Amino acid sequence: MRILLFFFIIIYLNGCSFDNKSGIWENDNIGKKKTSYLKDFKILNSTSTKFNKIISIDDSFTFKLPKQIINSGWEDIFYNKTNNFINFKYDNQNKLLLKSKKMTRHKININTLIENNNLIVNDKKGNITIYYLNNKKIVKKFNFYKKKFKDLEKKLNLIVENNIIFVSDNLGYLYAFDYEKNDILWAKDYKIPFRSNLKIYKNKLIAANQNNDIYFLNKVNGDLIKMLPTEETLLKNQFVNNLSLSDNNLLFLNTAGSLYSLNCDNMQMRWFINLNQTLDLNSGNLFNSNQIITDKKKLVVSSNDHLYVVDIETGIILSKYNFVSIVKPLILNDYLFLISKNNLLISLDLSKNQIIYSYDIRKKISDFYNKEKKKVIFRNILAANNQLLVFLKNSHVLKFGVDGNLNDVIKLPTNIYSNPMIANNLLYYLDNKNKLSIIN
Repeated sequence: MRILLFFFIIIYLNGCSFDNKSGIWENDNIGKKKTSYLKDFKILNSTSTKFNKIISIDDSFTFKLPKQIINSGWEDIFYNKTNNFINFKYDNQNKLLLKSKKMTRHKININTLIENNNLIVNDKKGNITIYYLNNKKIVKKFNFYKKKFKDLEKKLNLIVENNIIFVSDNLGYLYAFDYEKNDILWAKDYKIPFRSNLKIYKNKLIAANQNNDIYFLNKVNGDLIKMLPTEETLLKNQFVNNLSLSDNNLLFLNTAGSLYSLNCDNMQMRWFINLNQTLDLNSGNLFNSNQIITDKKKLVVSSNDHLYVVDIETGIILSKYNFVSIVKPLILNDYLFLISKNNLLISLDLSKNQIIYSYDIRKKISDFYNKEKKKVIFRNILAANNQLLVFLKNSHVLKFGVDGNLNDVIKLPTNIYSNPMIANNLLYYLDNKNKLSIIN
């Protein structure tokens, strides 16, 4: 029998503020303090008081960053197997090189892929669109679903490898589509909706369903190699359980808040821990988290109320912080960068379990424009050209140095809707009209 766990969550998205004329600010009434915050912070403090302290970087501190890399594709929705970003190389001229025709007339999935100069887009009707970047035109459209499913909204999870798009969906299907040959290689109906990102390890395709079962499948024919059940939650929220790979370790965070490590070769469990901090069965406490990310031998989980740094080999919690990131954080070498719920740009030295700095982004932008604070909403954070690019919902981009100083604020030439990708020195995204923009 499975252990049935009930958890509930409150997700807060606090805003930042900006200058009206610049167009960077969102409408907001400011000036009222809603919460009083503890000024100090302690590692492994499990109280409900949240970290809200400004910490300036030590003048003598020097970041040792990885080299800038020109990547050619974006074959995983979270970029790579670890879900972590690299220090991308980017032209950084902010000029619009291309605005395409509409990819689809239906609402798109915000996660897109790039492989071999092909942009791969999917929408809520289950359409997969292949746009060839060299010729600047749509070369293929494909829909797996029969007419009986046409009125159902499809939530597709994609990963691509060697011209083959692997897809799981909220109807319980798993299939592999060769977009070069325009051919379905295999398709399986597992009846239970899938609810995770996909990972590929050697000959295995890895997925998880809404009941928190982990599937190892043969990626060549789709045959089930092994299925491993974990705790099931009866009540479902918006949290999508997620997968990350570190060497041959599969890290799986499920909707019950349990974190599992499995050996991908023998598919045996190595360890597990539960990160859900409450047994309160009221509807405010469902577990929630950003995508887990791994780097070297460390795993970072940003859950409802705490950020955890976990040793991948042992499952030991190395540190626990009273703040969380509202966007997927990133690690460069041993430096973690995140944006907290209360609008702080925070950097941690994971090798020393120390905060390097903590700055109020609203204050940084307010000082940049010499205007009062107003609300902004964060979308993503990427690293490029040894800088941190913070994307806002209103299509502005904040360019921070890794030292936390705001160097510039730009407005993208077009609106941004999908999650941004950097490949071949260029920035790619779709706008709210499903048109591709390419920025150099």
